[in-house]
Amino acid sequence: MMTFLIRRLLSAIPLVLGIATIVFFLLSLAPGDAASFLISPNITPEVLEQIRANMGLDQPVHIRYLRWMSAMLRGDFGVSLTRNQPVLDIIAEILPNTLVLSLCAFLLAFAGGILIGVFQAVRHNRPTDGILSVVGLFFYSMPSFWLALMLILVFSLGARNLWGWPIWFPASGMTSVDYPFMSPGEQLRDRAMHLFLPSLSLALVLAAGIARYVRGSMLEVIRQDYIRTARSKGLSEFKVIFKHALRNGLIPVATLFGLYLPFLFSGAVLIETVFAWPGMGRLVVDAIFQRDYPVVMAGTFVFAIMVVAGNLIADVLYAVVDPRIRYE
Repeated sequence: MMTFLIRRLLSAIPLVLGIATIVFFLLSLAPGDAASFLISPNITPEVLEQIRANMGLDQPVHIRYLRWMSAMLRGDFGVSLTRNQPVLDIIAEILPNTLVLSLCAFLLAFAGGILIGVFQAVRHNRPTDGILSVVGLFFYSMPSFWLALMLILVFSLGARNLWGWPIWFPASGMTSVDYPFMSPGEQLRDRAMHLFLPSLSLALVLAAGIARYVRGSMLEVIRQDYIRTARSKGLSEFKVIFKHALRNGLIPVATLFGLYLPFLFSGAVLIETVFAWPGMGRLVVDAIFQRDYPVVMAGTFVFAIMVVAGNLIADVLYAVVDPRIRYE
């Protein structure tokens, strides 16, 4: 297992560098640069050239690429062209926000999807199975940003202004304005309230797909001979399903862990924009519009690392779920 993981890590290095290289040259092909967002209409060409030289934008693209790659390999991602701060400091401040949102959405999606899938498999060909299948397909085919807007309309704007519900969820930001003056318990509740809608927007779409996979896998497992043997021994249905059947039924879910992680981060870009969540997605989107190349490249690098890490964890989960699986 350790040899396999080391080999996968080494093979992931050219993959991450290749992704960063493609993004760098694609950004270079885009019209304009960061200097165009900092100049006034009355600026002279000489001053403009000096600004571009100070930012290092006057060099050919291959020279800028070699400089950036050599600095990145040393762990130096440069300075933001628009914020005038070290890129690593910006990412260290913003990345935890995205990790919190993604982790909550991930837990909600997999916990809800697995439970719903198991319930559908147990209630196969019954009305509840058909209803949950239709509802799951509805959410699975729905764009996450549109779902986010509908959740805001129902649970935030509508709950507060139209229906007068006693509980409504904030529509933007991570905390309220008076957050610093709250008690520790009130601060925890305030963060949870702000986190609910963004994480639910991501989790509903993922949970619908996970439920379909778990349902199909469980339907195959519960027809196996060893499941019938477990029932014939007098074991309760709960033990048969959750102790014997679910373990083998979760093998496809381990694959989904690696597949859905990129989808989760790509969806977080839109969700963070809709909810004004100060995370990596919103940071990268703003940096793209401002042609802030160092921030875009660093954000792309971080996303690529997370995707590779997710696939490695998925490989490890294979052995955890099914001890028969070993990598030699």
